[in-house]
Amino acid sequence: MAKDDLTQLEGKVVDAGAGGLYKVELDNGLQIKAKLCGKMRRFNIRVVVGDRVTVGVSPYDPTHGLIMYRHK
Repeated sequence: MAKDDLTQLEGKVVDAGAGGLYKVELDNGLQIKAKLCGKMRRFNIRVVVGDRVTVGVSPYDPTHGLIMYRHK
């Protein structure tokens, strides 16, 4: 599946786990596990607890996602 097929949702990082997994609480109240997308890893964009992020969520598995953008 391409990145264009993902649903873009916004949320807040509430926990940074081992292995690069983050727990993100979405604006609608759900919590999902997410990891950094490739470009964020490539350019060493850091994400810490409390950051507002945009997460791409697959329609097939809405419990996992990719962190696509960190808001300032």
